Amino acid sequence: MKTDTQLELENPELYHIAREGGTERAFSGKYVDEKKDGMYNCAVCGAPLFSSDTKFDSGTGWPSFTDPAVKDAVTLHDDTKFGIRRTEVRCATCGAHLGHVFPDGPMKGDKVCDRYCINSTSLELK
Repeated sequence: MKTDTQLELENPELYHIAREGGTERAFSGKYVDEKKDGMYNCAVCGAPLFSSDTKFDSGTGWPSFTDPAVKDAVTLHDDTKFGIRRTEVRCATCGAHLGHVFPDGPMKGDKVCDRYCINSTSLELK
């Protein structure tokens, strides 16, 4: 895994999102409209995070997933930046900021799924 200094020099946008908690502009990411099958891995450390099987079009402008590939692939943290309460999603392996999770995903049977709203920059599709 690259050091933070290497990451900042080689990919300033990824560094800003992964290490400073930034967010890419809506509808600007490379995976917003992606339909290919595969595994979305952490762009910082390569850990598998989300399967394309759980990806859906949320209309929000960021790739959205109903579940991580493995429950322990991500960690959740309280985020009260900007005066609102949200739940931040980080890579469990390297701690990279990925995005946020919201309780307003698609219906699965009689249950509303979560919506993991993830920055494309934080992901690599394999």
